[in-house]
Amino acid sequence: MIAAHLHNARCRWVKTLGREHGIPAPTRVDQRRVARRQLVAALKQSSNGIEALLKLGLESGGQIPPSRGYVWRNLSLDVGHVLTYFVAHEAHHRGQIVIVARQTGHRLPLATVGGLWQWKPAGATHVFLRKRV
Repeated sequence: MIAAHLHNARCRWVKTLGREHGIPAPTRVDQRRVARRQLVAALKQSSNGIEALLKLGLESGGQIPPSRGYVWRNLSLDVGHVLTYFVAHEAHHRGQIVIVARQTGHRLPLATVGGLWQWKPAGATHVFLRKRV
């Protein structure tokens, strides 16, 4: 459900900020019923949508152009703020995934935990993971 929430949140941002500028919004998923394979494919699509939004902002002088759909105006649309928001939101939920797995007795493999944070499996990070996970 948490990963489906990430996808759906991305979809809403792509729809709100990008649709008007020609970036298609991926289809949201039912976070209670989505199959794992379907969710993995959906996450790839929403990732591409977020990437397209950031590229749009870079190509527009560092600002995502305003859109009529963005009525809240609570997030600055410069690429730095938008990227930071997306990273913080997803990091929060990645942490939740690891904690829920631990609390339910399903410790995730080192490669999975490292992959969530896109860490390389060598060096100090690997030693940290081995001791802490």
